[in-house]
Amino acid sequence: MQLAHLAWPEVERYLASSDAVVIPIGSTEQHGPNGLCGTDFLTADGIARAAGDAAGVLVAPPLPYGMATHHMGFAGTVTLRPSTLMAMVHDVVGSLHRHGFRGFYFMNGHGGNIATLHAAFSEVHHALAGCRFRLTSWWQNAEVRKLEKELFGEKNGRHATPSEISVTMHLAPGAVEPLGAPAVIEHPRHDWPLSAEDFRKTFPDGRMESDPSLADAGAGKRLFDLCVKLVAEDLWSFTSGGRAADAQDRDAH
Repeated sequence: MQLAHLAWPEVERYLASSDAVVIPIGSTEQHGPNGLCGTDFLTADGIARAAGDAAGVLVAPPLPYGMATHHMGFAGTVTLRPSTLMAMVHDVVGSLHRHGFRGFYFMNGHGGNIATLHAAFSEVHHALAGCRFRLTSWWQNAEVRKLEKELFGEKNGRHATPSEISVTMHLAPGAVEPLGAPAVIEHPRHDWPLSAEDFRKTFPDGRMESDPSLADAGAGKRLFDLCVKLVAEDLWSFTSGGRAADAQDRDAH
């Protein structure tokens, strides 16, 4: 159930029974020599839509830009300043809040967003009454990490990973060009954070300790299906909590 595919009366009917909405968020940034620049928002959006359908929760259009300043040494990357990302989250949540939404489940595809999103949630909590937030990054579940280990061993790495590229292969068949040979994995010493220039010097082709030649659409489907199952279960917990809180509020009055 996608917000973009509903007319306003349908949204009002949805709000009569639920105040929850999923907001996919990612980034538009380089993902190594063959990963798509849209990897982070494509994975977040694909998982969110499938999990939202399974759980019966409305899914908003994805937010395709994030905090990616360290990737700006590579063509195709678009970044928001942390303050801009916080303002965008505040405006999106504020708009939905005005219509009656109170449960905001952010489905995240980009690690660089996490700190800024938590700061944005804190800010919005002070400005808008009754908001509930949950932030889920699809790769940060123990079951997902176990499957990544099974599929890719120690070669998954930290950016332009075969796991995220595999998921995009599943979601966008034919869009990702396979690498012709295994990638050399290096572990360069570096401090963090890195500037865009230092990131390019440290990781010249955009990968971070990963071998994207291992990416495979079949592996992507296994990861995608597991993530959808886990997120759908988490969405049910999130929305059930909101319904329970609403019932308590009614009883209190």
